[in-house]
Amino acid sequence: MQIDKNMVLDLIRQHAGQGQAEQADAELPDQVDTDAHADVLSKFGIDPAELIRRFAGDKLGGGLGGLLGG
Repeated sequence: MQIDKNMVLDLIRQHAGQGQAEQADAELPDQVDTDAHADVLSKFGIDPAELIRRFAGDKLGGGLGGLLGG
């Protein structure tokens, strides 16, 4: 699934801080592919599978909460 990098950066910023978001900004392309960039997402505490579920749920009125992996 393709997700706008700014959405991912906002999540990282909220949960891990500005420094981690800046590092992710340098490593991720403008459109983040949850499959191709799973390793980078995981590095910053984002579970790609949960991101997909939550992002799809958001379109149906769900939310983006709980995106960080344990």
